[in-house]
Amino acid sequence: SSGGPFALCYHPAMLPPPRLSASVLVIVTAVSALAMAGLQAPAASRFDLLIAGGRVVDGTGAPWFHADVGITGDRIAAIGALRREDAQTVIDGTGLVVAPGFIDMLGQSEFALLVDSRAASKVYQGVTTEITGEGRSIAPLTDAMAEEARPDYEHFGLSLDFRTLAEYFRRLETRARPAINLGTFVGAGGVRAYVLGLDDRPAAPAELQRMRDLVAQAMREGALGLSTSLQYVPGRFASTDELIALAEVSAAHGGIYITHQRSESAQIDSSLDEVFAIAERARIATEIWHLKVAYRPNWGRMPSVLRRIEAARARGLDVTADIYPYTRASNGLDACLPLWVREGGLEPMLARLRDPAQRDRILREMDDPHATGWENQWHGAGGGDGVMLASVLNSDLRQYEGMTLTEIGRRMGKDPREALIDLVIADRGHSDCILAIMDEQDVRAALVHPLVAIGTDSSAKAEDGPLAESKSHPRGWGSFPRILGHYVRDERLISLEEAVRKFTSRPAMRLGLHDRGILRPGFAADLTVFDAATIRDVATFDDPNHYAVGVRHVIVNGRPVLADGQLTAERPGRVLRGPGYRQ
Repeated sequence: SSGGPFALCYHPAMLPPPRLSASVLVIVTAVSALAMAGLQAPAASRFDLLIAGGRVVDGTGAPWFHADVGITGDRIAAIGALRREDAQTVIDGTGLVVAPGFIDMLGQSEFALLVDSRAASKVYQGVTTEITGEGRSIAPLTDAMAEEARPDYEHFGLSLDFRTLAEYFRRLETRARPAINLGTFVGAGGVRAYVLGLDDRPAAPAELQRMRDLVAQAMREGALGLSTSLQYVPGRFASTDELIALAEVSAAHGGIYITHQRSESAQIDSSLDEVFAIAERARIATEIWHLKVAYRPNWGRMPSVLRRIEAARARGLDVTADIYPYTRASNGLDACLPLWVREGGLEPMLARLRDPAQRDRILREMDDPHATGWENQWHGAGGGDGVMLASVLNSDLRQYEGMTLTEIGRRMGKDPREALIDLVIADRGHSDCILAIMDEQDVRAALVHPLVAIGTDSSAKAEDGPLAESKSHPRGWGSFPRILGHYVRDERLISLEEAVRKFTSRPAMRLGLHDRGILRPGFAADLTVFDAATIRDVATFDDPNHYAVGVRHVIVNGRPVLADGQLTAERPGRVLRGPGYRQ
């Protein structure tokens, strides 16, 4: 179609257009009659941008088709056979795939975007929207919580001048002006820390009500729902009943519940029971973040885990999951320590680590294969050989980045466990590690499942600038291209169309982003254009800080943030607020 105000184009492979009401049918009939009488409708307005001749993969999972995509302002204006002369700017899509912008279900860039708004490592993957807020979201904050976070901000020359989610959103939109869109959950762990601190105790009724009020406020300010991270302090201290009480508030504001569940290893069945109980009792749609079965004794259990999710859905619970396509995980180095060591916050933890008697107890418990009450990731990863230091804040420690704790211990001349404790002390709990804890066959089983979406579980990085100073997990650089290059093109494990659906419409529908994730006239103009023959991840565990290749153009809200493989100066990203938002 080349013109007319009613000339929205639909391809047979796309979903059918909406049903027209009787009044609209009258208008359409009248316009058709005028055309038959020799009269013409007004000429189509020019497109700001036209992506011409590409292979459209529309995000629904339907087969690809050849079409042009016209963009006007921040919206897709038309899809079909469009005229190049009607566009101010034309991108030649010949030989390239044109898809909706990819949605990272767990991006972790809420702080990184304040440091470097380019979101470079994500843009080079084709990501146009990030979702974040795992367990402890960036707000709400007390003054004490802000003081705890202050070293990170000062390290990058930033001020921490917000306390609420609304204030953070305002700073992100007006001062940081990111290249990509961002949506966040409100973290139950952060809300608990706000009211109870980091103590291991149940919330009193008045405290629980205060937590519920904070969740309600965050939902009104634009949170997408409630999140938990139940392996870490202080989320680990919350009871199921407490989580249900908070999830009910999210549900009342139209939000969902999303969780890093309590166990991903030996106790995964009881952990799933808790996930299902929260979904059922709070009557809330639920997503499991970075689904995995961790540690060698549990390898091979992913098919049974997926069957349990299917069974929960069969009895009416709306539960889904997402993964990242790697066999190694990443989190804080201090998460290798027993739970009781981390209770109470940074200073109590450091005091325990410096106490010789408590230090001896810590060393024993780190090697205990029968530890209960916490996820012993040190033992689960196989000790020092399976734990790599990924990044530090203290530049004096940067010499150890990319080394295993066995190697670091050898360099320091001490037991790897002692080396870990000394690193935590020296970096004041800011170090991150990478853990070898998963099996490739389990990753593949989850990847092919239709209920599973994709997240990087890593913040944006860059090859240059302030975020280039440390190493990181390669998943933050290559998750989406890794799937498209390795698992789609090379392994043929899943189809191109199914992979794109997992990146786009599947997360958009779960998150309530009803105008994103599919290429449709009237939808937001978030698009990724890539070369299916060359796209691949480049980052490795040993040498992670490299952009993926093969993504040629990335359009966010109608404006190019990547053009012919080069970052632009455009910063069109927006805050994507949840259904409970009230101005």
